[in-house]
Amino acid sequence: MSIIQFLRIIWARWLLIVACTVFTFLGGFLVTLIVQPRYEATAHVMMNVLKPDAVTGNVANFQNFGPYIQTQQELVKDYQVTAPVVDRLGWLSDPSRIAQYQSRPATDTRDFRRWLAAQVADRTKAGLDSGTIFEISFSSPSAIEAKNGAEALRQAFVDYTLANRRQEATRNAQWYSSQAEIARQRADEAQEATAAFERANGIVMQGDKAGAQQDTDSARLAALVSQAASAPAAALSAPVNVSSTAKLQLAEIDAQIAQNGEKLGPNHPQMQQLRAQRALVAGVVAQEQAAARAGPSTAAVMGEVSRALQQQKTVVIAQRDKIEHLRQLQSEVDLRREQYQKTSERAAELTLEAGVADSGMSPVGVVVTPTKPAFPNKPLIILGSLGLGAGLGLVLAVLIELLNRRVRGIEDLEFDRNLNCLAIVGTAARDRASKGSRADIRGAAIAGAGA
Repeated sequence: MSIIQFLRIIWARWLLIVACTVFTFLGGFLVTLIVQPRYEATAHVMMNVLKPDAVTGNVANFQNFGPYIQTQQELVKDYQVTAPVVDRLGWLSDPSRIAQYQSRPATDTRDFRRWLAAQVADRTKAGLDSGTIFEISFSSPSAIEAKNGAEALRQAFVDYTLANRRQEATRNAQWYSSQAEIARQRADEAQEATAAFERANGIVMQGDKAGAQQDTDSARLAALVSQAASAPAAALSAPVNVSSTAKLQLAEIDAQIAQNGEKLGPNHPQMQQLRAQRALVAGVVAQEQAAARAGPSTAAVMGEVSRALQQQKTVVIAQRDKIEHLRQLQSEVDLRREQYQKTSERAAELTLEAGVADSGMSPVGVVVTPTKPAFPNKPLIILGSLGLGAGLGLVLAVLIELLNRRVRGIEDLEFDRNLNCLAIVGTAARDRASKGSRADIRGAAIAGAGA
């Protein structure tokens, strides 16, 4: 179909096209008059994800920012957020809504407040506006109610986020506190088991950590080894200084006793260990001082040190398994103490977070009362109805023409190669373009085909 044929169809069916355009225009105009307007107000909230948390100091991971925003979009429509909005808008005492609730379907078993909260959720839209700005929109037939609803939604959303954070922190703090108490009890039990083993076997460990601990017999053996290495030179140079190493050790032990005496009690295992070690070292010092006064020879000194060294080696080797078991017990004590310390620190941190006043969100700007309804858009509806009517008229005109095809010009005869047009009979007046004229044209076409 050529442009000429299409224009001829439009010209022949112009009345149908105009009628469709007028009726659709009237329908669109009627819609703009009848349909209830809907106003939409918008509130903005800034997500404070770029700055560290006030309590934990953590910064949000932007790889999870997309799922985080999707979660917030669903939370805005949650009952915990929409229910306070119902209260602030005063819908619970609205007679019209009470009547609508009473006429609801029998299958709807929701209570009145949840039924109204569902309506708030249906009118709410939320999403990321730009950057870290979160947008919350609320629609209503009243511009004032739309503004109040958007404000109430924003405030309820911020309050719910803060309350949820506090509740979660409180719940976790209680759990960590209970775990810390369990860890403390287990640490006390491990400490009691270690002390009982020390009393039963007469072994005292020195040092704070299991890896750095050493029993008194091993410490005495190390002192004897050091003394054996330095005894010959000390005996030759100055016999009175043979006990200088033991004296230094004795002074160090006295300093530790004086330092820990105020912090630890006299019955503390570490104080008992230090006193036992001091007694051993003091005995060594006394023996060395007596030997120095007697002026023994180098051979006698070396022999005495060697005998003491061999005896101490025998003692240490005999109780090696007990010492290893004691170290395992002390490792258990250190582990329980470390667990107690970590859980206590985490519980204290969560307790602090439970009283935080920062929800991680900040309201941005004020909610402006809308001046124009978001729906219906009257210019768009009117222009759309005109375009729709014109398009519908054109489609109907073409369909009617295809179902009842007529010859409106020479182009309509070009559907068969054996059909030749000999002449075109035209008319000057519109009323002559009737059945007779069409019959003449048809007859001329048939005559041409016969020729």
